[in-house]
Amino acid sequence: MSICDMDIFNGHLVLLFNKKGLPVLCSLNLPVENDCKYQIDIEDLKPWYFPMPSTTCSAVPGSNHDFMSTVYRVVLSSPVMPDVIVDYDMSKHVYSIVHQEEVNVASVGQSKSNIPIFENENKIQEAYNVRNGCTINSGSQRWRDFSHVYCCRREEVFSYDGVGIPLTIVYSIESWKKGKSPGILLGYGAYGEVLDKSWCVNRLSLLDRGWVVAFADVRGGGGGADSSWHKSGSGSNKQNSIYDFVSCGQYLVNEGFVHRDQLGAIGCSAGCLSIGAAMNMYPDLFRAAILKVPFLDICNTLLDPSLPLTILDYEEFGNPQVQSQFNSVFKYSPYDNISEGQCYPSVMVTAALNDSRVGVWEGAKWVAKVRDSTCSNCSRAVLMKTSMIGGHFGEGGHYGQCDEAAYEYAFLMKAFGILNK
Repeated sequence: MSICDMDIFNGHLVLLFNKKGLPVLCSLNLPVENDCKYQIDIEDLKPWYFPMPSTTCSAVPGSNHDFMSTVYRVVLSSPVMPDVIVDYDMSKHVYSIVHQEEVNVASVGQSKSNIPIFENENKIQEAYNVRNGCTINSGSQRWRDFSHVYCCRREEVFSYDGVGIPLTIVYSIESWKKGKSPGILLGYGAYGEVLDKSWCVNRLSLLDRGWVVAFADVRGGGGGADSSWHKSGSGSNKQNSIYDFVSCGQYLVNEGFVHRDQLGAIGCSAGCLSIGAAMNMYPDLFRAAILKVPFLDICNTLLDPSLPLTILDYEEFGNPQVQSQFNSVFKYSPYDNISEGQCYPSVMVTAALNDSRVGVWEGAKWVAKVRDSTCSNCSRAVLMKTSMIGGHFGEGGHYGQCDEAAYEYAFLMKAFGILNK
């Protein structure tokens, strides 16, 4: 496990761990009654591990500004559990649910008349279960989720070098059909960031149509057991991220989660490096891809120190002004490795004129080169959508996000030839 965050209170220390891409929270009593002259294990300090739902994939600390408080607030979420705000009393070792996002039952599942709004969730995360001596709130409050409608399972996919890659797969229990369902694979794998797997109501329309949504915690991100997960997918090791993503895509197809000809990929910003490179190396693996504000022309960007993030990115990707590092980056650069005459998947690239992180020209250059170099028939399905007012994180606003999601889903359905379903 690796420590992601911490909060200090008058009588407690709260630690947020990452365990293979999943959050684990615990509190320690202060002051620490131990001889700190020697290294000790956290278990020696008798931590209280916060009980959390077994499906939890995201834990975001709340506004814990009161230093004298014994209550810690956090927002828990997962692909099948709407955001729930939970208060943990670190002195009494109990929790209480403050609020959980309500979801209209009419938007969930196919047999809507037979599905309750929520199902009570009593399963506790393993990190809490295996430890004794802690009590939980025995009252009627329970977090609730849609695990009776949607399956959220965690698999370990072995990459080309035998390293296990965490893969989270979500699908509708009723609508999914083995070997016949379309699906999308999401990935990031950069800066040590854990891939966001929190609740997203927009995905319900895809899941209810039988789609599979999968999240690949490839190396380079924060989904591994410790900080080495990031280092093993950055710098000269960046190609590990690409092969990890490809392995996860192949697993979805080979295990029958997704139809062999209906797998799509979605990436954002630096996450598009892995997808762009994967399409160059395995163009037949994906039927379509969506690259949002993509970082694709990595060599030219890193050779321009006047750009705002170039110097900082030397540590993450390498400095191409050093010949050995240039050779490493050039090997996988999505822009520099587009194959002449190759058939490419349908691709939608989105960019923003006011993006200060990834220049609008990166996506434009990549689209122009793909159209010019690849199969003339396939290149017609490579599109670019540019926002003239938005930035790196979109135009903002709830309705703007819904409009963006609808556009992306419509593109995928058209690319897959299933607009009528």
